[in-house]
Formats: sequence, C-alpha cells, structure tokens
Amino acid sequence: MLLGYNAHMTRRELIAQAARAAAAGAALTTVPAWARQAPAPMPADLWGKARLTRLSARPPDYETPVALLSDLITPIEHFYVRSHLPVPAALDAATWTLTVNGLVSTPLSLSVADLRALPQHTVTVTLECAGNGRAFFDPPVAGLQWKKGAVGTARWTGVRLRDILARAGVGPKAAFVHMEGADRPLGTMPAFVRQVPMAKAMHEDTLIALSMNGQPIPPVHGAPLRAIIPGWEGAYAIKWLTRLTVAEASSNSFWVATGYRYPTRRVSPGDAVDARDMAPLTGLVVKSLITAPLEGAALPASPFTVTGFAWAGEDDIAHVDVSLDSGATWIRATLTGEQARYTWRRFEYAAPALPVGSHLILSRATDSRGVTQPAVSHWNPSGYLWNQYDSVRVQVGASR
Repeated sequence: MLLGYNAHMTRRELIAQAARAAAAGAALTTVPAWARQAPAPMPADLWGKARLTRLSARPPDYETPVALLSDLITPIEHFYVRSHLPVPAALDAATWTLTVNGLVSTPLSLSVADLRALPQHTVTVTLECAGNGRAFFDPPVAGLQWKKGAVGTARWTGVRLRDILARAGVGPKAAFVHMEGADRPLGTMPAFVRQVPMAKAMHEDTLIALSMNGQPIPPVHGAPLRAIIPGWEGAYAIKWLTRLTVAEASSNSFWVATGYRYPTRRVSPGDAVDARDMAPLTGLVVKSLITAPLEGAALPASPFTVTGFAWAGEDDIAHVDVSLDSGATWIRATLTGEQARYTWRRFEYAAPALPVGSHLILSRATDSRGVTQPAVSHWNPSGYLWNQYDSVRVQVGASR
C-alpha cells in the first residue's frame, strides 16, 4: 500500500497517516515539514471569529455554526474561513501591487489606489468550500472535517477582471488566467495557485474584490485584494491576490494538476480513482440547509416554521421541498426574500403540529436545470460536493 500527501489533511491527520504507514511497512510519499511542527497556541478570537468553530489555528480554518447562518448576508464575524497557508504577515494596502503578466501586450503593476480608481462593480455571492460536508462521508476521507458551516454569503465590490485584462491586452492564444496570492507555503507544502479559463475570467461578474459587505476586506478574508469567481467552489476565490498570469497552457501547480479534482465517473465508496478519471472542480452543486429548527431542538406539540437556504452555484433555485416524516412525503416550501444569481435563496414552510416523539425533518432543493439534491451524496476520495438531503432531528414534547 502506498500512501500519499493529501492537500487537505491537517497536521494531526498527516502525522497519524505517517504512523499508520510505518506500522504497515508502507511509504508516505511526502510528509511536509509543517506537519511535524507543533501548532502555535492562538486565541479563539484572533481573527474576530470567537463564535465560530476552529478546525485549524495555523493556517486559520473556522466553521460557522448553523445557528449563526440566519441572515441572507452573512456578517463578516460569522463568515467561515478556509485557508491553505498562513495569513501573510505584511498586508499594507498602501504598498500592495497586483502584477499582470504573461500573454499580454502591456504588463501591468497596479496599486490598490489604481484599482479603486477603476469602475467598481458589486456582486452578491454565496461562497462554499468544496469540502463542506466532508465529515459526513462514509467511509471517512482525509482532510478538514467540515460539517455544514463552510458556507456564507457576502456582497463583494471591486474591479471586473475583464477590465484589468483589457488594459493589459490579452494575446490571441490566451486560454487561462493563473492566480497567485501573497501567502507562502510551509516546508514542502506546494504554493497555492489556481486558474480560471478565459471565458470565466472575462465574465462580467468575475471580480478582483476590494471590499466585503461594504468594508475593506479583513486580513483573514484576503485583504487587500481577493478574486471572486461567482458560482464556483470557494478555493477559486484566491486571497491576498498579487499576480495574474495570462497563459496558453494550464498551470502545473499541484492545486490545479492534482488537487481539487473530482471523479468523472461514479465511484464505489472507498475505491481509489485513477488520475485519468479525474477532472477539475468548477461549479457548485444544488444544495439546501435547514437553519431552523436546529438539530436536536425540543419543540412543543404546536405549529412551527421550517426555514433555511438553498443554492446551486451558477444556477438559480427553482423550488425546495420539505419532509416532516423522514422522506415518506414531501411538501413544497415557499421561496422568500431576495433572488440573485450566485446567491442562496431563503425558503420557509409553515409546518403543522407534529405528534409527540422524535421526528426527522428533511429538505431537498431543485435548481433551474431540473437537478434535485440526491438522497445520498456521491462518494469521492477527497470528500467534495456533499449535497444529499439536509436533515435535522427534533424532539416534540407535549404542548404546554
């Protein structure tokens, strides 16, 4: 058995894997130096995330409890954090530059002030980590064990990427834009590089963002510049952006060539997948999240309301159905509030009183292409795109 480095493993998981490999006489192909370093103690509120669940301190990874996901626009202090590398030490907007090079006629070096002087555009986007829900896969997969809270919605304001590329003059053979940030790898961990094809780079809603919810982007969320690739999984939203390279060829970065890939065929749970049967992740899948009642809630034997959000990446939500009897029957919920592309949609269902006892409440969303959440998510070795019916179990007691 040959064990390999999984980019989403925590230090504890890597060390445990190394121990298992040694015990089995196997070889761990790469054990990054940072995996052998003891994490530095950090206060829970170092990044203003005191109410979130910390999965990792360095780099910072924080999950939002479902109870805090009640607003259409997620407050910054409640917005989840996903980082592959530590937050850069120097984040001075006054000296920051964005380099644009590669297959362009006019290479650029743009300051934050230069970018603020360009026309600004605002887009509301639901960002979700591709590994959101990884903790629920069976058999388990390595990586940060996100449950339901690696998702949030914010209003991002900045410069259209296509306006920057137009100033640089994109060459006729350009096919991709490689994106790099100021975060630096630890030990042998690969640098974090992502890319978007030209069609997505030139879309009117693809941004180089300077503000989040009307405020300068906070350090842990990518200050002073962050890419926003609407409707695609969150790892495309490169933080601390410093370089855009226009290229004809796909990047050979680990994170493009090997990481963030998904099987092109159905995989039996636990099976290995040949690299030739993997393709890059792009958009998100249709999904719903029940935000009330919460898991384990004690409800009186009286009417109550089921609320939540549903989203589908680049697609709209057509409808959401709710079940109060473990999926035996389904009732159409009402879609309410703001409707915008790339943004989750609130749903509500006024439920009748349930009999005393334990009840499993389910939700399933259907997108504008007619795709409905599955009853069971498709297992894959990286634990991406968990989207089976959402569920909460409640206990109904006697009415008072």
